[in-house]
Amino acid sequence: MKPTIPKGTRDFLPIEVTKRNYIFDTIKTVFETFGFQPIETPSFENSSTLMGKYGDEGDRLIFKILNSGDYLKKVDDKLLMDKNSVRISPKISEKALRYDLTVPFARYVVQHQNDIVFPFKRYQMQPVWRADRPQKGRFREFYQCDADVVGSKSLWQEVEFVQLYDEVFTKLGLTETIIKLNNRKILSGIAEIIGAKDKLIDFTVALDKLDKIGIEGVTNEMLGKGISQGAIEKVKPLFNFTGDNLEKLEQLKELLSASEEGTQGVEDLEFIIENIEKLGLSSARLEIDVTLARGLNYYTGAIFEVQTDKVAIGSIGGGGRYDDLTGIFGLKNISGIGISFGLDRIYMVLEELNLFKRVVLPKPTLVFINFGEKEAEYCMQTIKKLREMGIKSELYPDNVKLKKQMNYANRREIPFVVLVGEQEMQENNYTLKNMHTGEQTLCNLDDLIRLIKS
Repeated sequence: MKPTIPKGTRDFLPIEVTKRNYIFDTIKTVFETFGFQPIETPSFENSSTLMGKYGDEGDRLIFKILNSGDYLKKVDDKLLMDKNSVRISPKISEKALRYDLTVPFARYVVQHQNDIVFPFKRYQMQPVWRADRPQKGRFREFYQCDADVVGSKSLWQEVEFVQLYDEVFTKLGLTETIIKLNNRKILSGIAEIIGAKDKLIDFTVALDKLDKIGIEGVTNEMLGKGISQGAIEKVKPLFNFTGDNLEKLEQLKELLSASEEGTQGVEDLEFIIENIEKLGLSSARLEIDVTLARGLNYYTGAIFEVQTDKVAIGSIGGGGRYDDLTGIFGLKNISGIGISFGLDRIYMVLEELNLFKRVVLPKPTLVFINFGEKEAEYCMQTIKKLREMGIKSELYPDNVKLKKQMNYANRREIPFVVLVGEQEMQENNYTLKNMHTGEQTLCNLDDLIRLIKS
């Protein structure tokens, strides 16, 4: 049988891993420049930690792990006969693969609250899993690169995250990205004004799909969730909201003047917009998007989403403020804000735009040709010394034809080859071949090192 891997997962070739590490390293450098510290959490959590934190749609996408052993033993016959997977799941599965890094982070903060210093700035780069339908740029296993701050309500954090996005994408060469900005208080205020406050989640989940299913699709979904036609008519002007950021702020002030919560959301946006205008951005553009909802239930303030119009691939980053996410685990009144980079989509964008020019596959500086056991032992003694000096070197492991060994060096683009035969060993010398010029030089170890470094 031909071996395969599950849909929505991938193998990565060495060059692909190298390119991905380039993205990781760039993001990590910026994270640490902005004062964030690294943490890691387990690949799977207790189901109770994850379930109910992402809304109904998110819960359906969580991969559940079957209990070990005879997992059906504790399930009564009637429940099995009913074939109700929703009721059976908690009986046979107590753990699940993490859906994102934010909820596990909230659990981490509560569990380690006495060991960390608030405000706590953490970054985390690990894989997550979602039982989604695989398509371009959407996988079932993928990496998230998150940065969060908990323990501060200051809007300067929002300003810093806009700067952080701008810094990362500028360093990656992905200029002219669009950082979309909204606030859940504004969405809540709009829902209040149109008389759909009790349908806030349904309203925001539908609105968030505007760029995917269009005005008609959003309208039909809202109607299907019980939001009246009259309420939808009131909100339709938002579907074609125009103007620059300051003009949009003025329109929102007027629209939400009767909503205290909505007005607060506008004031929050105004603070971010005004300070980013003063500080400036290197290459990104900050843009208010009142239809941006990012359908996760835990956002309470600012919402971010990053896109590029250079490649049709959807968002390449996103996040927002959550005022009491740790409250679900018993630690009240700890405000937080976080953003995430979609590594896999960023990779696809950089690949399509040919922005990986600086990425070089790891390889040794020189490879020693294997002419036999005695020669190999002599070479290994030298390789040990070179490695202690930080010079990347290796021995071709097999005593095979010279042509095959040279082809290996050529295919891996190794710049130097060292040939050691009986004469070189007797004279304590080496024949160094420059694979770019073809020039061969007989030299001792000191000269070998000097030539390699030059």
